[in-house]
Amino acid sequence: MNANAATILVVDDEPPIRRLLRTSLVSQGFQVGEAADGRGALAEIERSRPDLVILDLGLPDMNGTEVIRTLRNGGNAVPILVLSSRADEKGKVEALDLGADDYVTKPFGTAELFARIRAALRHRLQQQGEQPVFRSGDLEVDLVRRIVRVRGEEVKLTPKEYDILRMLVSHAGKVLTHRMLMSEVWGGETDVQYLRIYVRQLRQKIEADPERPRHLLTETGVGYRLMLEDRGE
Repeated sequence: MNANAATILVVDDEPPIRRLLRTSLVSQGFQVGEAADGRGALAEIERSRPDLVILDLGLPDMNGTEVIRTLRNGGNAVPILVLSSRADEKGKVEALDLGADDYVTKPFGTAELFARIRAALRHRLQQQGEQPVFRSGDLEVDLVRRIVRVRGEEVKLTPKEYDILRMLVSHAGKVLTHRMLMSEVWGGETDVQYLRIYVRQLRQKIEADPERPRHLLTETGVGYRLMLEDRGE
C-alpha cells in the first residue's frame, strides 16, 4: 500500500471538521470519503473498503465505540484513528480497548494527525496476514475481544488456557517449543507438566475429539503446533 494513495474515511457529524480534514488529507495525496453518522460509516466501510478510518466518538445515532465494536466483532481490521475530546478519557480508553489503533485529541494539529495516520498505515502493512479474528476450521479466536468460539458457540477459557492459545494463534502453523510457551505464559522456566495439563484442558474445550486433535497438535519431544485449515473442511 502506498500511503499517499490510501483511501481514508472521515466520520464526523460536524461539517466544518469534515471539510477541514478533507482539505488537509487531499493536500497530502489521500483519497477521502465522508460519513456523518455511525450507520452511514458502517455502510460506507462495507461499500468502499477504506484503508483507514478517522472516527469521532460523539456521533448522533450511535457512539463511535459501537462502530468500533461492530467492525471488530465482524472481523474488520481496518485501522481506526479516533477523534476524542479532551474530557472524553473514558471513551478514549474504551475505544482503544475495543480495538481502535490510536487517537487524536480535539483540537488537533495537522502535523500530529498526519504522523498518526502514517504510523497506523505502517502498522497495517506490518500486520498483514495477522487478522484480529483468527479462523481455522470450526475454531474462531477474536484476539481483540479475547473471545473463543468453537462451531459458533463461545467457549470459556481460564487466563492461562487463553494465553497458551493466543501464543499459538500468533504463530499458527509453526511449532512452538515447550520453553517458548512456558516463557511467554509463565514468564520463565516452569515444570513442563503444568503446560501439558493446560494443553489437555484446552483440547477438552476446543477439539471435537480431544484424543484425536485437529487444531492443537503435539510435536513429540518438542512442543505444540496450531494447525491452519479452511473453515469448510
